[in-house]
Amino acid sequence: MALQVYNTLTRQKEEFTPQREGRVGMYVCGPTVYGHSHIGHAKSYVSFDAIVRYLRFIGYKVLYVQNITDVGHLTDDADEGEDKIEKQSKLDRVHPMQIAEMYTRSYFEDMDSLGVLRPDIAPRASGHITEQIEIIEELLKKGNAYIAHGSVYFDVSKFKEYGKLSGRSVEDMEAGSRVEVNPEKHHPADFALWKKAQPEHIMQWPSPWGKGYPGWHIECSAMSMKYLGDTFDIHGGGLENQFPHHECEVAQSECATGKQFVKYWIHNNMVTVNGQKMGKSLGNFVTLKDAFKKFDPLVVRFFILQSHYRSTLDFGDEALHGAKVGFEKLQNTFRNLNEEITKASRENRTEEAAIDLPVYESRFRAAMDDDFNTPQAIAVLFDLSRETNALLSLETKFSIGSLSAIREVFRKFGGTVLGLITGESGVTSTDVQLEADLMKLLIEVRADVRTQKLWSLSDKIRDGLKNFGITLEDKKDGTGWRRG
Repeated sequence: MALQVYNTLTRQKEEFTPQREGRVGMYVCGPTVYGHSHIGHAKSYVSFDAIVRYLRFIGYKVLYVQNITDVGHLTDDADEGEDKIEKQSKLDRVHPMQIAEMYTRSYFEDMDSLGVLRPDIAPRASGHITEQIEIIEELLKKGNAYIAHGSVYFDVSKFKEYGKLSGRSVEDMEAGSRVEVNPEKHHPADFALWKKAQPEHIMQWPSPWGKGYPGWHIECSAMSMKYLGDTFDIHGGGLENQFPHHECEVAQSECATGKQFVKYWIHNNMVTVNGQKMGKSLGNFVTLKDAFKKFDPLVVRFFILQSHYRSTLDFGDEALHGAKVGFEKLQNTFRNLNEEITKASRENRTEEAAIDLPVYESRFRAAMDDDFNTPQAIAVLFDLSRETNALLSLETKFSIGSLSAIREVFRKFGGTVLGLITGESGVTSTDVQLEADLMKLLIEVRADVRTQKLWSLSDKIRDGLKNFGITLEDKKDGTGWRRG
């Protein structure tokens, strides 16, 4: 079965065929860095991480670009309000770029914890002002944009296909009562390409139209086309960005180049909290750093991948606890398999484990080929886990070759593709913390033993740990430990 992808542009699943054989250009809208990443970010970037991983697994050379929005994203996601980063900088009384730097670092820390692979290129909007100005100049030259009092707006009436991505007509986009119609615009649906900056605005650059800053939409067009070309294969992002952000990207890009902007649009669905849409105003906003205090980041990743990327994800402690139980079952199977392989390496075993691995591989591939269906892919791993546990419970001692073949399937699909199995033994940060806590307890018990001058028992603890590859180091300021 060929890879089928749901294309938001055509509203149907299509066979995936990149422009260049064997190569995929992929752009995903990155975060606006004015606060710590939240569960919604995790839903999006873990989902696209699985997509990138699978594309690479089946042989594509993927150039993955994910931007950092560090200017131009206004508080109402359109053309009014304050720049989100500048607003936060005023609240914190620091420079906007300090805000951008701090939360960019925070974002990558959280993504690293979730096992999300770094993008090949992570361009910043503020570093591509020249490219944005060039596109705006082209749009003005072609008559698709106009200047109004130092700002530049895209004229939606000049692009007859405006609305083709979101399915909205221009008539549906008339400015509602929520915001006052901007008198600078020819039509309420026109959107800003460049905004004139007031003197007190910190983040501004010189342009042919005076000092100002870019609109949010033009940034992604400029950065994606700079690194992937005028037409590229996949553009991803959250469903909430389908309109206006992605719709505007399509319009300005295709008017500027005269070419199709993107072949396949992929949108992930939103996160709810106990059935209610997540939002700061509702008081149910959950940052990843807070979530990680309760749950291992890989448990959060497993929880996300149990839901299809196009489905809503309901976040709550009960759901996470359920995911934790399931995740630990897979981890325990992999750990037990590794232990049995270690035993088999010391023995001369010839019995072959009778598991039809090609069937599992075929089922896993079929699930991922069906629009990256990670819940079904995980279900295949659970089926393999159950059969593996049944084999390990038998008295029969299976050969290292047949056991290693099973482990390789876990590694390929649970590790390489889904990013859930890390390291040789599937160790997670929860395991690391448990190890640290156990060592702390043993050191405290040994200290009590030494206080009572029970030297033989103290030596037994030290020597026993040495047999496990752990060395205790008694120093003036206390006892430490290290591996080896």
